[in-house]
Amino acid sequence: MVNNPAFNRLRLLTGEKSLLKLSETNVIIFGLGGVGSWCAEALIRSGIHNLTIVDSDVVCVTNINRQVQATTSSVGKSKVLTLRERLLDINPQANITAIQKIYDQTTSESFNLSSYDFVVDAIDSLSSKVDLIIQSTKANCRVISALGASCKMDPTRIKIGSLWQSRGCRLGRFVRKRLRKRGFTDDVTSIYSDENIPPQGSGTLCGSSKCLCPKTAVSPDGTMETPHEWCSSKKQINGSAVHITAIYGFMIAGLIIQNVSENTAQYSPKKIKPDTIETIS
Repeated sequence: MVNNPAFNRLRLLTGEKSLLKLSETNVIIFGLGGVGSWCAEALIRSGIHNLTIVDSDVVCVTNINRQVQATTSSVGKSKVLTLRERLLDINPQANITAIQKIYDQTTSESFNLSSYDFVVDAIDSLSSKVDLIIQSTKANCRVISALGASCKMDPTRIKIGSLWQSRGCRLGRFVRKRLRKRGFTDDVTSIYSDENIPPQGSGTLCGSSKCLCPKTAVSPDGTMETPHEWCSSKKQINGSAVHITAIYGFMIAGLIIQNVSENTAQYSPKKIKPDTIETIS
């Protein structure tokens, strides 16, 4: 791995020792949408050798504007398998595990979170996001949570900080409320933006009889299985742009790379209670 010429430029930046540490680091990403897919690519291009990617979804044509594995030829295909193929084309030596499964409280025990150094939360579902944060912290691994990336246009307003201080982020407020109800008090690194752009019309077909999303899921062996139309269960579908979602993913990857390579990260979570810092509702 450290002798791979593909990483020569990275070696000049981090040094041999850090590159070796990156190759030994174990990361799992939950959610391969506009944030998680770019985070996965950045990690593989940055020397992470052991990566697990988790998503139950298939590629939809509406994903093309922001998800790295979404192309016209991949519509209807498994997100995890399509992305895994791309990542192995970047680094064939990487150990990439693709899990086509949803993460929620009914499946959480099937993931051995304690075996990972970093957990990336790029999940859309509020309940699943909250549970993943709690279970990852219990497992003693570092979790980095991507908060709301939709309804944003200004990349300069994206921030790294404590989830308890993610001011202006609507999703962050809901996550904090749920965590408090479950008695969770640890600090969590988050990526968020305080920008909120009102929806420009309601032209989406998602969830309607004319929905463009694939109606079947693809199992790991390539066969069709359960009826599939996740957007129908969403209360609201907001607009999003790749120049925002990709930056979220790159910032998460950057935090992992900086921490592993012993360079100073912009924000480092601590085991502190939220009442010891200036928290918001």
